[in-house]
Amino acid sequence: MARSPYVWGIDIGKCALKAIRCRESTEPGKITADAFDYVEYPMILSQPEADPTELVRAALQEFVGRNKLKGDRVAVSVPGQSGLSKFIKLPPIEAKKIPDIVRYEARQQIPFPLEQVEWDWQRLVGGLEEGGFVLDAEVALFAMKKEQVQKALVPLTEAGIEVDILQLSPMALANMMIFDQMPDPTTIDPLEPPPSVVLVSMGVDATDLVITNGLRIWQRSMPIGGNNFTKALVQGMKLTFSKAEQLKRNAARAENAKDVFNAMKPVFNEFASELQRSLNYFTGSDRSARIGKILLLGNASKLKGLADFVGKQLNVEVQRFDTYRGLEGADVTSAPSFKENRLAFGTAYGLALQGVREASINTNLLPGEIVRERLIESKKPWAVGAMVGLLGASALSFLGTFFAWTTYSPELYANAFRDADAAKTRSSAAKTSLEETTRKQEEAVAQQQYLVRLADRRFQSIDLLRAVETLLPRDQPGVVLPNPADRNEIHVDSLDCQWYPDLAVWFEKVKPQWLETFPAEEVEEDEEGAPAADAASPAPEGGDVPPPEKKWTAAEDPGPKGPGWVVQINGHHYHNEDKQKPRVGIQFVRETLADGLLGRLDDVPVMAGPLAGKLVPPADLGIGHPVIVSSSPISIERVAGLVLPGAEGAAESAANAAAAGGAGATPSMRPGMRPPGGPMGPGGPVGSGGVGAMGEGTPLRRYDFILQFAWVPVVPGAPKPAVDGENAAAGN
Repeated sequence: MARSPYVWGIDIGKCALKAIRCRESTEPGKITADAFDYVEYPMILSQPEADPTELVRAALQEFVGRNKLKGDRVAVSVPGQSGLSKFIKLPPIEAKKIPDIVRYEARQQIPFPLEQVEWDWQRLVGGLEEGGFVLDAEVALFAMKKEQVQKALVPLTEAGIEVDILQLSPMALANMMIFDQMPDPTTIDPLEPPPSVVLVSMGVDATDLVITNGLRIWQRSMPIGGNNFTKALVQGMKLTFSKAEQLKRNAARAENAKDVFNAMKPVFNEFASELQRSLNYFTGSDRSARIGKILLLGNASKLKGLADFVGKQLNVEVQRFDTYRGLEGADVTSAPSFKENRLAFGTAYGLALQGVREASINTNLLPGEIVRERLIESKKPWAVGAMVGLLGASALSFLGTFFAWTTYSPELYANAFRDADAAKTRSSAAKTSLEETTRKQEEAVAQQQYLVRLADRRFQSIDLLRAVETLLPRDQPGVVLPNPADRNEIHVDSLDCQWYPDLAVWFEKVKPQWLETFPAEEVEEDEEGAPAADAASPAPEGGDVPPPEKKWTAAEDPGPKGPGWVVQINGHHYHNEDKQKPRVGIQFVRETLADGLLGRLDDVPVMAGPLAGKLVPPADLGIGHPVIVSSSPISIERVAGLVLPGAEGAAESAANAAAAGGAGATPSMRPGMRPPGGPMGPGGPVGSGGVGAMGEGTPLRRYDFILQFAWVPVVPGAPKPAVDGENAAAGN
């Protein structure tokens, strides 16, 4: 059965039950009220002698007895103090990830496990969405313990009322405010929103405070209500609660009105102070918010002089919310009972708005299992019809199959089955043969590609050696200096390599030496601490000096990864004289061979491949990450047979210095050193003779080092191998 277009909004308060029946209107920005009801309890629920459960049950029975609810949707409110309301500002995030971050926030904000609460959320209007990302988005999060939800639904269920929407009272009031008093939220400029309107809904024991500008919502419950005024009269004038309540409602017509208001004045002051604190907190949390006006709602707000007193205390326009602009239906709005209690129907009005889908906040705290049960119940007639149809179709299918089976004779189809089996066997054999042929073809193609690339790869080791030889420092061609210490040269004693399945393992061990090999360069600063401009670089036409480019540092390099070789060079040099400082020792190796292997100096030649005969950077050969892993102190090496012009006195002085242990040099004869007695030509030692005694020969300052670098053999310009394991095979 189709449901009716009407919705009942039911507000079960502590003084009375308020309900209003509405439907959508043909006029935009309006809803039509069809009926209402106001059932006042014999006594207020918070009175000591009252039985709240029985009073609510009796009021619901009276309401159901004189109103038609069958087929209508029902929206019910619960007090704001019974649940949790949070408005969360989200960081910039992808729209599709909002549900995940809301669930995370729910676990952080709700002080109970999510399994023990009913919770719901909604993204509010506003925020910017660009390219799938959302900026300045805000979500509303609401929660309520399951036992509180069940407690609120029990009297309604006992009265035979099926609830479709369960909403917190402050959110129903916010929906009413935005629909009735604010412009359409979709038309509001987030950068220039209208002033915020403050709704003060006074209840019996508490007051709901809702502040909104149409986009943002802020709410708080104040622990002061109409009962506080009644209790003040009970204490100040020594009356019973019933007489004090009656006197409060008719305070303006009382014979001793002045005494009545004097008794209630402390509550007036307390109410205004509490409201002022709430507004101060709101404006402090949102500096851009502006307070436009304050609207009073609830029958307790009809107290004579309350609006004027609050307005003077807060210096803000205060008025009663006694006209619903968006509610039409003269039969309801003109009824005497509705006009008398119109200030009490704000929550019911907001609930009805959510029921007819005109509300801004559409969250629902009704348990999911109840929704599922009702959905299943509504589908049962359709399910029964579908099952009957399915049974009928199954019976027809069975009868047709049974008839075909009774007319079947295996002898008629024996030859056909035999031919089909033979065809299946031939098909399987052909398929297997095709798969085997395809596999062999792929293996042959892979082998051909490997052999084609092998022609280029055989020169990779030679290219490596030529690259190292090219990057070694040297003097100008044709210039031969007689003193080895004056030459720009490094002597390679040995070169070896080792295969690593993962170069990252090697790099992790030598990382400290890597950082020492290429330390961070210091940038010169001017007097004010800014990087100094390069004097050789002209300033642009505007006169501004361009900022220096960011320099590479070894700490930023993550290092090599994957299989490859580690090549080790054992070498030494004599470029260690005082006049050559600071380019001596490790610094000379760093600025020549190490920088060359890093690609900072010259390119190197290639023998094979698409770029054969051309110069390429060392990195194109797979060379990189040079590390000086071992560095010895500078020592004195005596070379027999080497006589330098004017060096006799210098040799004697150096020998005496070495004997005294000065200058940090250590005289020694190293293993593999050419012994004294052999002649030494311009290019270095060329012969050998007998080993002389320590202290004989010309002294040279010698520095020994061990340098390692990573090498992943590649052919420059060639495409990347299709077989991932080819490089690994190269290491075998």
